[in-house]
Amino acid sequence: MKTLFIPAKIKTKVNKKKIKSLSKELPKNIAIAYSIQYHDIAFEIKELLSNNITKITQVLGCSKLSFPKTTQAIVLIGSGRFHALSLASKINLPIYILEKDKLTKLPESEIESLKKTKKVSYLKFLNADKIGILISTKPGQENLKKAIDLSKKIKDKKSYLFISNNINTSEFENFGLESWVNTACPRLDFDSSVINIDNSNLRKSKNSL
Repeated sequence: MKTLFIPAKIKTKVNKKKIKSLSKELPKNIAIAYSIQYHDIAFEIKELLSNNITKITQVLGCSKLSFPKTTQAIVLIGSGRFHALSLASKINLPIYILEKDKLTKLPESEIESLKKTKKVSYLKFLNADKIGILISTKPGQENLKKAIDLSKKIKDKKSYLFISNNINTSEFENFGLESWVNTACPRLDFDSSVINIDNSNLRKSKNSL
């Protein structure tokens, strides 16, 4: 049996005049990011703002993106805050959200709140006697070897490996663990009990374990 993937698309018309006027609110050099359903719209907007674009790229829930050094801001075409906060947590650039014809800048308060969450998760890891190490079986997210290597390096904590296709953070409370190290989708660290394996603070901690 073959699996057929049909990408969903947002059906809307781009207000060309409005988009061109929005360019006055943006820095000179910007990158465009978009989720798959906004693909056609993203490239239409790219043409309207062509003189200022350093890069255009699709964002996925677990993607790790990089942008040219000349990039001064990122315009995310889509809705909601998930991808915007994900980008902000990884890239030190202003994030703008373009939804329909409305351009809004992601508030610093939301970015600072996420940074505090990450700090709390790191402190929980440091103070925990027992930790869970999360492993996904999804293609592209599976990091079993990294998880096993980490469990061997941690000397001052009891570690447990958890392998699953779908990781549900609401189930964490059933295991009595205060800290979880995530080797799967990096977006799981929105939860204050989760720290990503590639977190710079965790790498420093591993060197001293």
